[in-house]
Amino acid sequence: MRFYFTRMRSKDICPPRQPFKKIVWSWVGAFCGIYLVASLAFYFTISPIGSMFVIGSFGASAVLVYGAPLAEFSQPRNLIGGSVLSALIGVAVYQIFMSYMVLACALSVSISIALMYLTRTLHPPGGATALIAVIGGENVHQLGFLYALMPVFIGTILLLLVALVVNNLSTDPKRHYPVYWI
Repeated sequence: MRFYFTRMRSKDICPPRQPFKKIVWSWVGAFCGIYLVASLAFYFTISPIGSMFVIGSFGASAVLVYGAPLAEFSQPRNLIGGSVLSALIGVAVYQIFMSYMVLACALSVSISIALMYLTRTLHPPGGATALIAVIGGENVHQLGFLYALMPVFIGTILLLLVALVVNNLSTDPKRHYPVYWI
């Protein structure tokens, strides 16, 4: 038992703050990406789709594609594939287990993680995307599998387009995006 808790001790020191230029580029990308997605939501406010076009997992995706563009989780394959796959899984799990919400929550996230690993599309916000399909309320549930297309697919495409522009405006070679497509 004692050995178990020693594994939780700090093994290193906190890394230094990122350079100011990286912080600014990350801010610009996140602002533009989320602004674009939210603008589309505002445009569609007449319909139920507009009221939920901005989902929480887009914020986490923005952290990755603009704040850590070289990370494996941030690559287009992971951003789009992991998000859409997780949305499909979340909808399917909800439809099968809607009477067992606690089970549906756990299954949507855990199955998403396993399938993202199997398909090499691991994108951490995908877990939230799957969970939102289960707990997102009536507007999300009414969309059914359309949820994977709109907002998830269209929203991630918009975030990707902004990431391609903003991350490649920087002259820093460590900000080149993407590292790979497929």
